[in-house]
Amino acid sequence: MGTIGTIDRVAIQIGSVSIYWYGIIIGLGVFLGLWLAIRESERRGLDKDVFVDLLIYAVPISIISARIYYVIFEWSYYKDHLGDIVKIWNGGIAIHGALIGAVITTIVFAKVKNLSFWKLADIAAPSIILGQAIGRWGNFINQEAYGGEVSRGFLENLFLPDFIINQMYINGAYHHPTFLYESLWNIVGFAILIGLRRVNLRQGELFLTYVIWYSIGRFFVEGLRTDSLMLFDTLRMAQVLSLVLILTGIILIIVRRKLGHSQKKYLDM
Repeated sequence: MGTIGTIDRVAIQIGSVSIYWYGIIIGLGVFLGLWLAIRESERRGLDKDVFVDLLIYAVPISIISARIYYVIFEWSYYKDHLGDIVKIWNGGIAIHGALIGAVITTIVFAKVKNLSFWKLADIAAPSIILGQAIGRWGNFINQEAYGGEVSRGFLENLFLPDFIINQMYINGAYHHPTFLYESLWNIVGFAILIGLRRVNLRQGELFLTYVIWYSIGRFFVEGLRTDSLMLFDTLRMAQVLSLVLILTGIILIIVRRKLGHSQKKYLDM
C-alpha cells in the first residue's frame, strides 16, 4: 500500500474495536440519501416512514447481492476458498450487484405496500447517486478502485490537493484517482436530477435518467481501472452492463411513452 503520508483506514480505535473511515463514509452517504428521500417523499404525498421501512430491507439485501455479484465473477478464486465467501470484511462487493438487489427489493416492497415502483424510484434517484458520490471516498481511503499508473506530475496538473495525490501512491507508483472521476461525475448527475424535478418529467423517467447518466460515466471510468471484474477474460463486466443499462434506459423511456405507461408526471400526487 501507499507510504507517502497516506491516510489511516482506521478513524477511531477504542480498545480492540476499530471503526473504519470506509464505514463512516458509507454511513454518511446512506444517511444523507435517506434524509433527502424522506423530505421529497413527504412533498410527493407519501408517508414519511416509507423510505425508512424500505431501507430496513434494502440495505442488507443490497449488501448480500453486492457480495454475490462479486463472488460470481471471482469464482475462479472462491471455488477453492468457499470459507472466504462470507468474509465480506476483507473487501469484495460490487455496486452493480447492490443496485440489482435494491431494485428487486423496491419492486417487491412497492407491490406489498400497493405503491408505485416508479414513483419510489424517481424520488430515490438523486439519493442513490449522491450516496454513490460520497461512497467513492471510502474507496479513496482504502486505496482501492484506482486506475492505471500515472506520474505525480500528471496528478499535480489536475490541481489536486496533496492529500489526494499522496493517497494515490499505491504499491510504489501513483495511479489515476478513478474514485474521484466517478464521484465528480455523480455529483454533476445529482445536480442534474435535482434540476429535472422541476421539469416535471413523466413518472419513471427521472430514475431512468439516473440509470443512463451513471452508466455513461461508469463505462468510461471503468476503462481506466485496474481491478475490473471480467467477463470471458476479455470484457470488463461493468462496461458491458453499463452499455446494456444505457440502451435499456433509453428503450424504456421510448416504449413506456408509446404504450401510454407513463401518463402520470413526477409532480403528480
